[in-house]
Amino acid sequence: MFYGEFEHSLDRKGRLIIPSKFRDVLKEAYVEKLYVTRGLDKCLFLFSEEEWRTQESAFKSKSFTKSINRKFNRLFFSGAQEATPDKQGRILLPSYLKEHAGIKKDIMLIGVSNRIEIWSKEKWQEYYEGSRESFEAIAEDLIEEQ
Repeated sequence: MFYGEFEHSLDRKGRLIIPSKFRDVLKEAYVEKLYVTRGLDKCLFLFSEEEWRTQESAFKSKSFTKSINRKFNRLFFSGAQEATPDKQGRILLPSYLKEHAGIKKDIMLIGVSNRIEIWSKEKWQEYYEGSRESFEAIAEDLIEEQ
């Protein structure tokens, strides 16, 4: 569904413009409502409403008697915010989410199939540089011979 890397900047009101390529995907799927929350590796996750409901259902099915499940659910869901794009395709990022991801102004939007990740440009560059060398080794471990 979402693929590619796009560099953008927040406007003076803290809004980001969803890239037109992603907006086209959302329009084709009749998606009007998005959800943004704390992601992993110091980024933010942006989900369509349908994918958000899928994630929510999966996490709700985990036993709340295990502390690790409670901790994850608290951090993941307490950070969630509905984000309906305006007519220009902009969404507002709350300050607590920008703080979580270290976002000041320059950002990268990364398409990761079922979600969009929102990174500070600096953190994405650090992550990419630290990970790209091991890409082939990871592929060997993940992809079985056919």
